[in-house]
Amino acid sequence: MVASRTKEITPFIVMDVLEKAHEMERAGADIIHLEVGEPDFDTPDCIKAAACKALDNGKTHYTHSLGALTLREAICEHYHDTYGATVDPEQVLVSSGTSPCMFVLFSALLEIGDEVIISDPHYACYPNFIRFLQGEPVTVNVYEEDGFQYRPEAIKAKITPRTQGIFINSPSNPTGNLLSAARMQKIAELGPYIISDEIYHGLVYEGKEHSILEFTDHAFVLNGFSKLYAMTGLRLGYLIAPKEYIRPMQIIQQNFFISANSMVQQAGVAALKESAADVALMKKTYDERRRFMIKRLKAMGLGITVEPTGAFYVFANAKHLSTDSYRLAFEILEKAHVGVTPGIDFGANAEGYLRFSYANSMENIAEGMNRLERYLKKRA
Repeated sequence: MVASRTKEITPFIVMDVLEKAHEMERAGADIIHLEVGEPDFDTPDCIKAAACKALDNGKTHYTHSLGALTLREAICEHYHDTYGATVDPEQVLVSSGTSPCMFVLFSALLEIGDEVIISDPHYACYPNFIRFLQGEPVTVNVYEEDGFQYRPEAIKAKITPRTQGIFINSPSNPTGNLLSAARMQKIAELGPYIISDEIYHGLVYEGKEHSILEFTDHAFVLNGFSKLYAMTGLRLGYLIAPKEYIRPMQIIQQNFFISANSMVQQAGVAALKESAADVALMKKTYDERRRFMIKRLKAMGLGITVEPTGAFYVFANAKHLSTDSYRLAFEILEKAHVGVTPGIDFGANAEGYLRFSYANSMENIAEGMNRLERYLKKRA
């Protein structure tokens, strides 16, 4: 019999959309993919060269279970240079992506029934990680007119003796919006550990992103290389944690994951130290796409009260079209041949919204917008 905790995991709906799109493509349809949050850029040459060199140099064996010291030192240097934060390499755990880091973190942090506060909307997988590791996600609604920023007083109202953490994600998936420094400071003062998902850091086009470590060391930071450095398939992430949690988390890593890929860790060092020019070009291109997509979606009547300035998503209000975003997304896929993600994937408070990803070429985005516009006019 399948374990009940496995049955309780909800589907990742964006993958349902993607898989239906692939099925349609196999039948001959031409689909524009605006559903998936994956960079369309190739991994920068300097990173690929470092990976190949590592293979040639025999970097094919286990590393230290916390990660290669050279990479952990480079991560600490990056956080110091970017945010002015002082991090010791002994506070860093490297794993095969941020998802294993989340598994390790919640395994060490949560007893049965402990609570973690998350925003609604939120990244679709957060509640499943928390529940699978026997915790309880507690949602706090965030709103379009606030740019989907937390209201610290709303978080405070949800804190109980069982609250072990407050999850923040800035820039955010699915909204693309940032938390202001003032709100981050107030959230940091609420008491529980802050769990900060910083995977989209570096992909900010207006304003500036802030690490939680600028405001408190009573925090866990999740980050990685997939988004900023176009390294999704190389699977490399890391966790910065208070020192008292490192040894327990290291033991979990040793048992379940052993260590991250040795060769890829060397590529991570190159990403942090050598890829600035490549990253700058990708950012410039993303920003051009962002501005174009926002303008087109607004012209079609989709609601964007506060324009997103980070990640590579636009989260648009489509409630005037339907309050069933799942059905609407599949309708758009089947009739307009454009893949988009339904808001319901990101929480009950996200119902009626659609997420559009601009991690695709300008040519494809333009065609996707044209198809969507024709479909909406016909639908009206």
